[in-house]
Amino acid sequence: MMASMSLPTPTVHTARLRLRPFTDADADAAFELHSNSYVLRYWDSPPWNDRARADRFIAACRQMADEGTGARLAIDRLSDGAFIGWCSLTRWNPDYRSASLGYCLDDAAWGHGYATEAVGALLQWAFDTLDLNRVQAETDTRNAASARVLEKLGFVREGTLREDCVVNGEVSDSWVFGLIRREWRPSPGSAPAR
Repeated sequence: MMASMSLPTPTVHTARLRLRPFTDADADAAFELHSNSYVLRYWDSPPWNDRARADRFIAACRQMADEGTGARLAIDRLSDGAFIGWCSLTRWNPDYRSASLGYCLDDAAWGHGYATEAVGALLQWAFDTLDLNRVQAETDTRNAASARVLEKLGFVREGTLREDCVVNGEVSDSWVFGLIRREWRPSPGSAPAR
């Protein structure tokens, strides 16, 4: 069932962003992002407090690429080269032609359409390269901004996972979103620049 080939993480440019493989040099930025309790307030695990987590995160990105199970891309803003977050497709299943979408952006980058632009480019790459039929995403039901990003990209809210996460003692529900290949409509801003 597992993909037995490596899946080289691509570098993709959009109008305002560069998506690229993580490197060891990203560890500080990854730690800063994942230790921000405001950014992670709807996350399914608590913020990091151990710098070694960043190194393990980057090692896991490499392992995912080596094992061919997915791709996690760092997102840089082209105007100033700043690292603003990441997006990923994980749990790639070539038999089912499915994968799970994830993304995390720094709060200073919220509200500018960067998530929609980055994820749109990642999805375009995935549909072109991985022959996906379905992409699934889950978000905390309180995270209205994330739900809007998914809906802008054409995802359909398919259901609610009741009390599926408990983080810091707080029980929360998640929405499940699905995007089927035949419903995918790339938006002009997210199309990879040639």
